[in-house]
Amino acid sequence: MNRKLFLRNILLLRLIIPLLAILIITSCNKDPVREHVITDNTTPVSYKSGIFVINEGNFNWGNASVSFIDKKTDSVFSDIYRKMNNNVSLGDVAQEMKINGTSGYIVINNSNKIEVVNLDNFKSIKTINGLNSPRSIEFINAKKGYVTNLLGEISVVDLNSMTVTKSIPTANWTEKMIMYNKYMYVSAVGKFSDPNSERHAKILVIDTERDMIIDSIKSGKEPLGMVIDRKQKVWVLCTGGFDNFEPPSLLRINPELRTVEKSFSFPGVSETPSRLCINGTGDTLYFLKNGIYKMPVSALEVPSAPFIPSDGRLFYGLDIDPSSGNIYATDAVDYVQDGWVFRFNQKNGALIENYKAGRIPASFCFPASQKRK
Repeated sequence: MNRKLFLRNILLLRLIIPLLAILIITSCNKDPVREHVITDNTTPVSYKSGIFVINEGNFNWGNASVSFIDKKTDSVFSDIYRKMNNNVSLGDVAQEMKINGTSGYIVINNSNKIEVVNLDNFKSIKTINGLNSPRSIEFINAKKGYVTNLLGEISVVDLNSMTVTKSIPTANWTEKMIMYNKYMYVSAVGKFSDPNSERHAKILVIDTERDMIIDSIKSGKEPLGMVIDRKQKVWVLCTGGFDNFEPPSLLRINPELRTVEKSFSFPGVSETPSRLCINGTGDTLYFLKNGIYKMPVSALEVPSAPFIPSDGRLFYGLDIDPSSGNIYATDAVDYVQDGWVFRFNQKNGALIENYKAGRIPASFCFPASQKRK
């Protein structure tokens, strides 16, 4: 090697080595995704600024629980019902939690009950019994609510006495509900033990003043998801059936005319969509189908690729923070270990934070102060 070439190489090395050092330091200093494990504290200071995570627990194990993510302190509190109620178990398989006034209503499916808690301290107020594998609760007003059941009728609940006062007969399994004017739209799946070839899936229309079914709309098999958008259109996600009877579908219903305006079909039956939800402004739908899918309500077809890929995670629960628009999803891991909650940016899908949750985290509940006005 001649002297000029040798000197040029030395000069290049002197320039490259500092640049490499800068790159290494920069990559090491990149902010990692924040990860939050369970906080040891017994209870948060307030439940008004945070998110409830409803952990199903294992069937027949009696290990359902509620976790709380405190937005102000960014802390996670586990099994808050047990901690605030003298170590009493919440029950067996928690479906969801809804808020009415200053009370939280936690639907416990396999325990056939709803636990009502005071949101100031999460202590039990009363247990609503007389249910038949309850699935969901919706409030008609401050005095009355409806509860759907897996193995029976729709239960009418007096919210003052917190008791079941009457029932609306149905063909067994009813699931989600949406209130429109004085009418409750209810997804009816059919008899739980029947194959989908024998089920007559439909959306029931109930006059809430008379507690009576007055109409119905035919739907796809297993209409398990339902939301209402900013234009007051009702969207229904149908799985197609546990036995893959038909391709999954997404329907848009005009609740005024009680007709299906649009019907979107999903290709194939191998990946079943689930957990339909909508953002706080009511203009974008989200659902799970291995990954997380995002769909404007004005879309002409269902998206062909996920907005957020699963990347090896077992996405199980999904919801949208109505105040920030951030996406919250859960990972059930292997259904035996405690699961995880992920928070994603609603604009680019970037993972922001991880939170440790309880066994089989399935759904979320946002305090009323964070709801869209």
